[in-house]
Amino acid sequence: MSSNIHYEDIQRPDSVLIEGFRQIGTSTIGNVLDDLGIGGIMLNVKPLVPGMKFVGPAFTVKEITGTHGAYAASEFGLGKVIDNAQRGDVIAIDNGGQQVSTWGGIASFAAQHRGVDGLLVDGGVRDADEILEFGFPTFSRHVVPLSGKTRIKIIAIGSTIKIDGVRVGPGDILIGDSSGVVCVPRDDAARVLEISQQLERDDRRALVDIEAGLSFTDALAKFSKL
Repeated sequence: MSSNIHYEDIQRPDSVLIEGFRQIGTSTIGNVLDDLGIGGIMLNVKPLVPGMKFVGPAFTVKEITGTHGAYAASEFGLGKVIDNAQRGDVIAIDNGGQQVSTWGGIASFAAQHRGVDGLLVDGGVRDADEILEFGFPTFSRHVVPLSGKTRIKIIAIGSTIKIDGVRVGPGDILIGDSSGVVCVPRDDAARVLEISQQLERDDRRALVDIEAGLSFTDALAKFSKL
């Protein structure tokens, strides 16, 4: 790892928690995060196209952006990000919402080949057609053709970052689907998962009851968290 990039080891949550969240939508998890006062609900980062999904521990990256030529091309350092991410990680990049691309098609192919579960960028991506062709789950604030080369510098890997104003710690669980993205703090993951699973069970019971003739009003009264 380059000495110019601050790097911290990432402690990842138990794989059982990851697989548990894989079965639950962000809307349900968002309800739980909201009720518990945890936050973690992102409003301005969306999937490249509906249907993309990821679930995994956050492999966090912090960047800064300047004008063209502000940094050496080597300071972009995206290879160090992909080469150090582990299978199942979600690469989460904090570029402060800048309208500059920090990620493209070849990076998506390389990350997917490594087993990375997805990408979350508070900033821009490009090569959207290639990313769609590869089927790599990509969520960002912007899609732009403007290159980050000599504009972007990676300053830290494995530190706490912010995505859309939400604190994302290394190893926190990121869940993304067509509705958006939520972040479950690693220390709260077991509790959030347990409550989310109960809400999922209630949702399924409500569907069965409505199909059997229960009105939506009565379903709302019976399952108050719908």
